[in-house]
Amino acid sequence: MHAQDCKKQGLVGLAALLLATMATLSYAETPQQFLDSYAQEAKVQNPNFKGFSAKAGESFYKNKHGGEWSCSSCHTDNPTAEGKHIVTSKVIQPLSPNANSARFTDATKVNKWFKRNCNDVLKRECTPEEKGNLLTYLLSIKS
Repeated sequence: MHAQDCKKQGLVGLAALLLATMATLSYAETPQQFLDSYAQEAKVQNPNFKGFSAKAGESFYKNKHGGEWSCSSCHTDNPTAEGKHIVTSKVIQPLSPNANSARFTDATKVNKWFKRNCNDVLKRECTPEEKGNLLTYLLSIKS
């Protein structure tokens, strides 16, 4: 087999994995299914990925990332409590799935809010590892 054929085969395999991951994520219905999808994506981005960290997720949640906001700016330091948007003052239901069973059950909503909120906090999209660390942290908090 020629090197070019091997490269094509590798790209086809990577594309298939990405499509499978996107299909899984688009139908995720539980926080664990989201975590599984984020883990698959993280492994594609970083073959040395070993798993998510609640500690890294807590740091991500509470700290600013070069901008004016952190996740806790609107969701409070306690993600099991109601929050309030710092600009609109709109009430935000608890972010932790342990306090709000509707969280991380609808792929369309999860994707929408991660895209919007990551842009607000990071000025870019979140990586799958950042999403997984954050969700791991949120699941570690008992309400």
